[in-house]
Amino acid sequence: MKAIVVQSKQKGRPLVWQEVPAPVYSDDEVLVDIHATALNRADLMQRAGNYPPPSGASDILGLEMAGQISAVGENVSGWQVGDRVCALLPGGGYAEQVAAPQQMLMPIPADWSYAQAAAMPEVFYTAFLNLFMEANLKAGERVLLHGGASGVGTAAIQLLKEAGNPVYVTAGTDEKTAYCLELGAKLAINYKQEDFAEIIKAHTGGAGVDVILDMVGANYLKRNVGLLGLRGRLVFIALLSGAKAEIDLGALVGRRLRLTGSVLRSRSLAEKAAIKEAFMTRFWPLLESGLIQPVIDSLYPIEQANEAQQRMAENRNIGKIVLQVRPVNLRFQIYD
Repeated sequence: MKAIVVQSKQKGRPLVWQEVPAPVYSDDEVLVDIHATALNRADLMQRAGNYPPPSGASDILGLEMAGQISAVGENVSGWQVGDRVCALLPGGGYAEQVAAPQQMLMPIPADWSYAQAAAMPEVFYTAFLNLFMEANLKAGERVLLHGGASGVGTAAIQLLKEAGNPVYVTAGTDEKTAYCLELGAKLAINYKQEDFAEIIKAHTGGAGVDVILDMVGANYLKRNVGLLGLRGRLVFIALLSGAKAEIDLGALVGRRLRLTGSVLRSRSLAEKAAIKEAFMTRFWPLLESGLIQPVIDSLYPIEQANEAQQRMAENRNIGKIVLQVRPVNLRFQIYD
């Protein structure tokens, strides 16, 4: 089988599509012929040598995939060869095949492409987990999303809209803020031109927000804490601007605030399966009906993984960047 391999000893650590050993599936797993996978920031970090895969996981990049089952383990039930499935992975998505636990499989809706399905698991689980489980979001509570035009951001806006939560977002271009408003955001702020904290304070009459989903970290900490109302919750899912900052503990005590650090990839299989089931119970019918959909920015052949990751590194994407693993007469495509 072929997979993307990071050439770690070469300048720039290029990605090469080459032959590798095929995965071995266990009695509780299925073997999937991958048709599409999708990019996540973690892929760039792993490529750079800063985010090793969890113990026992494939060292091949890729945290999600969509494809067709080609073999099933002895203990697998409810799935058969030929089924179209998608799944969250701890690694191994940038490849022609992957072994996936039966607990993590989801059926692909009949009218969905493999590209749509590959763009769904990581960002929708991340948004759902951190907003509705970690932050225990209640109906009507106000939410601030940083990175509103990212894969996680575009998924979260849709979930929050359907859940009845006013959502405010930040993004880095006017094009991105406009898209977030179109998707359902109540307010979208270009953080390069305006102070998001001042704008949101003014918009809410000084009340601020109840929950913040943050991927920036240190540079936003003071303003994030200042925006939280009584019993507000701040959930960190990444630390793009750094991990160290001063904090006013008096604000936490006085307003009874809660700060949470959260990861998804390194959680146990049982935890991730529980997240999948909870997500499907609440939101899967909305995905099947088309009320909620993965936002696809662009589609690249797997052989162009370097170019695809460069687009993400330059923050040019709105939504997900997808890699097509099996040919569909594809050339690079950007979705409007």
